[in-house]
Amino acid sequence: MAELLKIKREVEEFKKEYFYRNSQAEENRQREYQAANRIQSWFRASKVRAYLSHLHKKAIIIQRIWRGFTARARFRQMVKAAYFIMKMNFYEEMAVRIQKRWRGFFVRKYIHNYYARKSYLEGLSRKNELVRMELAELEELQKRERDCVEMVKEQTAKVYQAHRLHHLLSTKQCPGVFNSPFRPAPHEMELLLRQVKYQAPARLDPRGRACLMGMLGPTDPSFPGTLGSPWIKTTGTCSSKPILPPISSKKQQGLFRQPGEVWEQRMLCPDLTLRIQTSYTHLEEAQNQLRHKGTGSMLHHLSHSSNSFTQPAYAKSFR
Repeated sequence: MAELLKIKREVEEFKKEYFYRNSQAEENRQREYQAANRIQSWFRASKVRAYLSHLHKKAIIIQRIWRGFTARARFRQMVKAAYFIMKMNFYEEMAVRIQKRWRGFFVRKYIHNYYARKSYLEGLSRKNELVRMELAELEELQKRERDCVEMVKEQTAKVYQAHRLHHLLSTKQCPGVFNSPFRPAPHEMELLLRQVKYQAPARLDPRGRACLMGMLGPTDPSFPGTLGSPWIKTTGTCSSKPILPPISSKKQQGLFRQPGEVWEQRMLCPDLTLRIQTSYTHLEEAQNQLRHKGTGSMLHHLSHSSNSFTQPAYAKSFR
């Protein structure tokens, strides 16, 4: 019985040893298999990489040869085109020189004479200079005349104003408007008032209202002492006595407004209103009249001068 148990123990140990050795052999076999796979993969990869490197080098050689061939062909074409352009430019320049020489010779010989044209232009320039000098002298003369006329107008306007404001001359009792005690010297208007003699104003007419406002018209005199003055009544005899304006009971305006403006405001008659001057059917009548007229008649009416134009009745009421 002891022998049997011993044999059983030995069999169990043998089984364990056998399993252990088989497992060790299997591990060694797997390890050797993996190492063989790694060696084979490395070798095959090295072989493929060497083959690909060889192919890459051969492709680079082929591409280099082809690119060099195409670049040399393109460069030959560029050189040929540049040479052709340079040759054409040279030929054109030579042709232009020949044409220039020939045209210059032809124009100088058959069309005009250079020296005659030069002398003509010189004479023309001298004549232009003379004309410019004459025009400059004429302009200067006209400017002097205008300045003289303006100066005369200003002087006559001042004299006219002095005639109108002669009642503002300073006296012993009243120092006057322009002769202020705060001035170191008399005002120029005060000196002018002393030089101008007083003239009594004439009866005013509607055309003399502009003169009262200080505006001289084209037909008005330079100052109230000549014929046609609104201050003097113009009759057949030059020795007619002036007619004074009516004495107003109201107090005159202050010195902040012109006397002529105040007198104009007082003597001005009120204009009639639009309602009194025109009828209530005036607008409809004008529209009907314009509607009946044709385009030709309207153009003919507009082409007339300003003298033939008649304003409507209501236009006179507007200032």
